[in-house]
Amino acid sequence: MVQLITRRTFLAGTTFVLGAPVVYGGFIEPMVRLVVTRYRPAPANWPADFPLRIAVLSDFHVADPWMGLGRVERIVAATNALQADIVLLLGDYPNNIDFAPRLVPLPELARRLADLKAPLGVWSILGNHDWWQDPEAQLTRRGPVKARIALEAAGIPVMENDVVRLDHKGHRFWLAGLGDTIALPGTGTRAYDGVHDLEGTTARIEGDEPAIMMVHEPDIFSRMPNRYALTLSGHTHGGQIRIAGWSPVSASRFGDRYRYGHIVEHGKHLIVNGGLGCSNLPVRIGVPPEIVLIELGHDSAAPGAISGAVPG
Repeated sequence: MVQLITRRTFLAGTTFVLGAPVVYGGFIEPMVRLVVTRYRPAPANWPADFPLRIAVLSDFHVADPWMGLGRVERIVAATNALQADIVLLLGDYPNNIDFAPRLVPLPELARRLADLKAPLGVWSILGNHDWWQDPEAQLTRRGPVKARIALEAAGIPVMENDVVRLDHKGHRFWLAGLGDTIALPGTGTRAYDGVHDLEGTTARIEGDEPAIMMVHEPDIFSRMPNRYALTLSGHTHGGQIRIAGWSPVSASRFGDRYRYGHIVEHGKHLIVNGGLGCSNLPVRIGVPPEIVLIELGHDSAAPGAISGAVPG
C-alpha cells in the first residue's frame, strides 16, 4: 500500500531536518559534549625514559549559558580524573559573545580553576581576548589585565615571557610561557602588536634540559627555535565549525596549516588544542570541546591522537 505524505508530515520532517543541526551545533556540541583527546608525540629532544603526562585546557570564554560555572566545574573534575603530572592553561578566559545573557566574573572562574590538581602544579598564559576584553589595557597598552589579576589571586601563576625549571621523578625540564602575539592594536603597517618576546624568553633557559613552550596563537610556531621539544597552543578552536574537514573561518594567517591537532615541521612538534568554549558565536560543529592529554616519553608507535567522550 502506498502511503501519501501529508502536508503536515512534510512540514514536520522539514522542521526536523532543518532544526537538528541548529540544536546540535548550538546546544549539544558546545554545551553538553566534552572529549579527552590523547597524544603521544615523540620529539627527538625529549628523553624516551622521561614519562610526563600533561593536561591542557584552552579557550574557556566563560559566560552563561554556554560556559557557566557548573560546566567549568565538570571540566575541572574530568581533568583531575586524568591524574596528569602538570596542568597547563593556554588563555582566553573571558567571554567575547556580544549577546551573552550573563557574564561570569573572572574571579569566579579563577576560583574554580584553582581546584585543578597536579603534582607539578597548574600554570597559565594569556590569550588575545584576555587583552582585547580589557578596555583599560587596550587604552594604556599595558597590563596586568583583569584575567591575570584573577588567576594570580587564585594562586595560579601566569607566565608572560617567563620560564621555570621543574623537577619530576629524577628529571628536569623547562616550561616557558610566551606573552600574547596579537594583544594590542597594531602600529605602523601591523594589524596587531604583541607583548611577546620569543628570543628573550628562550635566552633565559639554561643548560640542555628539554623545554616545553606555551603560546596562545599557533602562528609563531613557524619561527619557534628547535630548542623546544614541544609547543602547545590554542586560539583556533579547531575552526569551531568543521564539516568534512573544511572550516569556513580560520583564526590563523596560515589557514589550515596550524588549525588543529599534532603538527610536525622540520622536526619540531606543535599540538593545537581545539578549546572548550565558543568565540563570536555560540556554535560548535565537528570540533567538540576538548581536554588534551599529552603523554611524553612513551611508545612513539602509539596512535597520534585518540579522542574519547568524558563519562557523564
